Amino acid sequence: MQKKEKIIIVLCVVATVASGVLHYAGANAVLSFVITAGALALLAMLVGDATEQLGSKMGPGATGILQSALGNLPELFVCIFALRAGLDEVVKAALIGSILGNSVFVLGLALFLGGLKNGTQRFKSEPPKMITALMLLATAALIVPTLAKELHTPAEPHIASLDIFLAIILLVLLGASIYFSVKGDPSVTPALTEGEHAKWSMAMTIVVLAGASGGAALVSDWFVEALQPAMKTLGISEAFAGLVVVAVAGNAIENLIGVQLAWRNQTDYAVSIILNSGLQISLGLFPVLVLLSFVLGGAVLSFVLAPMLLAALILAVLVPAVIVYDGESIWLEGLALVGLYGVIAAAFWWG
Repeated sequence: MQKKEKIIIVLCVVATVASGVLHYAGANAVLSFVITAGALALLAMLVGDATEQLGSKMGPGATGILQSALGNLPELFVCIFALRAGLDEVVKAALIGSILGNSVFVLGLALFLGGLKNGTQRFKSEPPKMITALMLLATAALIVPTLAKELHTPAEPHIASLDIFLAIILLVLLGASIYFSVKGDPSVTPALTEGEHAKWSMAMTIVVLAGASGGAALVSDWFVEALQPAMKTLGISEAFAGLVVVAVAGNAIENLIGVQLAWRNQTDYAVSIILNSGLQISLGLFPVLVLLSFVLGGAVLSFVLAPMLLAALILAVLVPAVIVYDGESIWLEGLALVGLYGVIAAAFWWG
């Protein structure tokens, strides 16, 4: 284990303990919110590192499955506690914000910084083509419940049943995409080059993963409890809190590894891992939360989205698809993606 990784573990422990102290001491909501958000981001990063280590010991195919199952654990916990608190609109915004953050902001930052350092970057176009095609199909499916409700079709009274059916279809598609990535075409799941990370022992990997996952569950609860009073104090709308704050704390920071890979000119892996994060949310996390919401108590999550969220989702899928389709990128395209993210985020500041 490298010194940097040891420092991250120490910071995670300190931030988690500080979050617990502030929570049980009834400290200022904004301070508690900031500390728990930082702890959640660090824990998300640690879960990602431990998942990658575990996957490397079990083969490249298992890595993709583990990333799908474990990579979104911190955000899953946050969304579960938010649903139990009745914050279904925050959860919807957080899920769309995670897709937007990965597919637009993180991808844009990776292409911008990678392009500045390495010039025009080229990558295999087949993996991102497959991912963006699946994202387009998932987005098309997600549009249907919104249209059914907004257009007052005969399906409107049966939105809950439609949500359940759509969730099952998306999960089946996720399973099929994982199977294809593992068995159908090995080129779809590029592997990291040897020596990028010091190898952990299996015992260390399991201990770190279990500890980080448990910490994420605790901090997620404290984060959600601090979220509502902090939003009122800071004047932040539910939409902006979900789209930007919750999405960044629970997901996007962990995927900044893609930026590091693009900086090293490993663009194949960078583009695939960044885009695949958004795909896992569309096909996995969102439908799982919809199904869980029927048994958790609290708010029931629906695929029906507000018009602006739906527009943000469509932009988050279409624009990156156009940019990666030719298998090469320049820094200006990355900067344009970062700018697009800023414009969309600003539009949600007021709600």
